[in-house]
Amino acid sequence: MPTKVSENNKINNFYIITNETKDVNFETTNMIKNYLHKRGKSCWVRPEKRDSELSMRRQTMESEIPPEVQCVIVLGGDGTLLRAARNLVNLGLPFLGINLGHLGYLTEGDRNSITDILERVIADEYFMEERMMLRGRVKKKDGRVISDDVALNDITINRSRSLRVIKFKLYVNGEFLYLYTADGIIISTPTGSTAYNLSCGGPVVEPTAKLFVVTPISPHSLNNRSLILSPTDTIELELLGSDKDLDSQVEYVTYYDGDSIVQMEPGDRLEIVRAEAVTKILKLSTMSFLETLRIKMS
Repeated sequence: MPTKVSENNKINNFYIITNETKDVNFETTNMIKNYLHKRGKSCWVRPEKRDSELSMRRQTMESEIPPEVQCVIVLGGDGTLLRAARNLVNLGLPFLGINLGHLGYLTEGDRNSITDILERVIADEYFMEERMMLRGRVKKKDGRVISDDVALNDITINRSRSLRVIKFKLYVNGEFLYLYTADGIIISTPTGSTAYNLSCGGPVVEPTAKLFVVTPISPHSLNNRSLILSPTDTIELELLGSDKDLDSQVEYVTYYDGDSIVQMEPGDRLEIVRAEAVTKILKLSTMSFLETLRIKMS
């Protein structure tokens, strides 16, 4: 259940992260900044002109966030909030998502409700939800770690440049559990259960729950179903690849929240555990998750 924020945690200092493709001229961004300033609050905005590589990837560096900031307002959609949560994972700041695109599960409102949203946050009329995150490490055969990153929604292994199926071995706490033959595999948090996991036939999970969902992508077996595992488990996927790797153009990639990409090859392993960090999300609506789900899926 979300927890009510106490009077001692009154938010006075904000930072805005904007998806520039959805607020091209920063009109909405500047409106929010000016509104907060008029209400006696401090507000910083991520610069519009940025390093070309960072701008292309729309990343936010932790060093850009002033130490006074108490809340990050994210303007865009679920993808923008997912990226911000990963970029700023070590700061422990709460996020307030405002939707500027399609309907999402993480954002709290849209352009038409911005004033009401801001007033309710200023009046401390909100709750704080903590969402579990994943930490994934890609390891080579010799044990070298070539990638160590976090995800709020999911970590996946997919193929590219080929239609061949992939073989995986799944280990839980060091014990072999299953051999998958599939187009890929998804390890999802409860938050991510309504994303890629859902489109692949995985179960919908209440977002504040603590567990892993393991869902194969288009499994080539009738008895391959999603697995629900404890958040204390250590999951390890050994990539066996395809039977015809040598004569194909197949490439294997790990995605963190569908964003950060790591190349893999047969013999590599992906280890996933529950991250120590959590993502804090401000919620204004008292609507239950089930009611929200019903509306968004109808």
